[in-house]
Amino acid sequence: MTTPEDAEKGRSMSHPQWVVPGGRVRIEASSLPTRPDGPPHVLVGTSPARVLSSSSTHLHIKVPSDVEGGPLKMGIFPDEIVLGDLLVARQIATGIHQVDNPVFDGLGRLYLTHSGSRGVRVPVPIYRLRADGVREPVAVELANPTSIALGPDGALYVSSRFEGQVYRLTADDQIDVYASDLGVATGLAFGRNGALYVGDRSGTVFKISRDREVETFATLPASVAAFHLAFGPDDCLYIAAPTLASHDPIYRVTPDRLVDVVCDGFGRPQGLAFDSSGSLYVVDALAGASGVYRVDPRQPSRSPECVVTSPAIVGIAFDPEGGLVVASSDTVWRLDVPLKPLVVRP
Repeated sequence: MTTPEDAEKGRSMSHPQWVVPGGRVRIEASSLPTRPDGPPHVLVGTSPARVLSSSSTHLHIKVPSDVEGGPLKMGIFPDEIVLGDLLVARQIATGIHQVDNPVFDGLGRLYLTHSGSRGVRVPVPIYRLRADGVREPVAVELANPTSIALGPDGALYVSSRFEGQVYRLTADDQIDVYASDLGVATGLAFGRNGALYVGDRSGTVFKISRDREVETFATLPASVAAFHLAFGPDDCLYIAAPTLASHDPIYRVTPDRLVDVVCDGFGRPQGLAFDSSGSLYVVDALAGASGVYRVDPRQPSRSPECVVTSPAIVGIAFDPEGGLVVASSDTVWRLDVPLKPLVVRP
């Protein structure tokens, strides 16, 4: 049997080091205690974790879904072996219906959606979460808010997949139609040219110029869920379009409208976001491997790196002041990590 003293001689390493409650973490070390009567008892903070597999060189655990967020120690009890540190996301909102990325506005407030079932207008389709944690309802007339993007004018733009429209939401919470006849309008992203790009999940990406002229920008395979859009530092548009296939790619469309595949092999890619260094973060919601993956579009041959594990999530956003927010269909969590968003300015 491996002793605690043996285990302490080796350094342990967890993959990844950021996790949402309910996510899975793999811990590797040179010497871990083994027992004939079952796996060791692992604690995350003071909460017992479920051990999925174990050996003298690894532990694969599921972080408790009710664990308190923040930096926590992992250890083996009662051996008093410290396995390392883990940053666990803290819950900041629930009771929503998110189908794409949440979005920060220019004042640092986080906008969330309550999308509802197709064709249903809920009383409060959008919520605004202030930095102090206060949640404010935005009770506008809007069916199925799907994607939100911050425009160069400081207003928020919201797609409605049921109506095939994009709305403009002003600072005083007034809303009006910005563009129509956009199919099943889902993902939104503003380019450096000031144009708004809209993903119609039936297979079209529209470009809406500053003077609201609409044209087809690109054509892709249809999605069963939504098109998720983000612009990179290369002025290319990156698109996730989950299907029922066993593997889905991330597409890239150049300013000249050439379409290629940046990386393949995702199970069900959804929300996209770039950090200030130009790395692309992809939400993959495939059961058993859900989380956030980091991709370097400049080195497409490198495999995506899992940086956050989580139960199924759909959206991601970087806080302009630093930090990462991820969202499932009904809950939003925050990780206080030293990451900031890429800023695309017209």
